[in-house]
This record gives sequence, C-alpha cells and structure tokens, in this order.
Amino acid sequence: MPKRISADKGQGVSTPIRVVIVTMDTHLATATARARSRLVRMMPGLQLSMHSASEWSANEKSVEACRRDIAQGDIIIVTMLFMEDHFLPVLDAIEARREHCDAMVCAMSAAEVVRLTRLGKFDMGKPASGLTALLKRLRGNKDKTSTGGAAQMKMLRRVPKLLRFIPRTAQDVRSYFLTLQYWLGGSEENMFNMVRFLVNKYAAGP
Repeated sequence: MPKRISADKGQGVSTPIRVVIVTMDTHLATATARARSRLVRMMPGLQLSMHSASEWSANEKSVEACRRDIAQGDIIIVTMLFMEDHFLPVLDAIEARREHCDAMVCAMSAAEVVRLTRLGKFDMGKPASGLTALLKRLRGNKDKTSTGGAAQMKMLRRVPKLLRFIPRTAQDVRSYFLTLQYWLGGSEENMFNMVRFLVNKYAAGP
C-alpha cells in the first residue's frame, strides 16, 4: 500500500484516503460536512462521505451511491443500522469490503452488522476471549434487534467509564471505544476528531 502521511505531522497525505460513514439518518450530516471542510484542509486528498439509510426507500440511487463508496472505502464507519430495511441493502457490500479496507467500525447496529468490525488486531468476527468478550456484548440479539439495540445503547452510555479499565496495550479495543465516544458526542469537533484519529492510526503510514 502506498505510504500515507499522518495528519498530525501537518504534511497532508500522499495518496487519497476514503472515509465512508453509513448511518440511520441525517442528524449528524451538518456536523460532518463542517468537519469535512477542516479535514480536507489538513489532509489534502481525504475524501469523506456520509450516507443515511432513512433516504434509501425513497431514492434507489442513494443506495447505489452508498454501495459504490463502501466498495472503495479505506475506513468505513457504520452506526445505528438496526432495521433490516436499513442494513440489508448494504450488508453484502460491507462484508465484501471488510478484508480490503484499513479499518471497519460497526456499532449500535444489528448483530449481523456489528460482527463485521475489524480494527487492527481486534476482530469482532472471531471467538470472544478476555477483554474482547466485553465488546461481543455490543452485538445485541440477532433475533430481537430492538432489544439488542437498547442493550447496546445502555452499555455505550458507559463508554467513558469503560475506557478507564481498558489497558493501553489493548490499543485496538480502546480505539473502538474512543470512536464510539466521538460519535456519541455528536458535534462538529467530535466528528473531526473521530476521522482524524482513525486516519492517523489505521490509514497513515508506513
């Protein structure tokens, strides 16, 4: 893979980095658009797109646009896709890209989606052991997505406290929780920091 330069070094990126966010609705669209403007100035070549599942039923082209972006995504973030009408149209595209992207964060979604998380050595699709067993609880209940979703949200509200107990040696698990913390913050600054963090850690050099 061509070398990418860390944004924190202030040197931009030498190859394009495509970050794709897929979520339930447009409630963070404005914050993401504002964060995108800042990120592109800091990291020339960065491409950041957001797709909202709530728009798919009325616009088939929006589904195809999302699938195209997923197929080319370097870092893919998927959140709040609980309903089958939301995740089934793109599930196969997410699965197909999983092993070829730099990082995939799937959270607050149906179990079929959450299990596709892959961050460095942390793989939600592998058998649970030790610290990763805690993360497995975020998959929810495959047969009762609404109940599973409620359980996930309850646990995610405890993210700041959970972070204190994750050893820094388990960096990829910690990265998952940090990403969720940024997302739940829901502001322009949090979206900016979330993307910058993931790019620097998983898509930047060597």
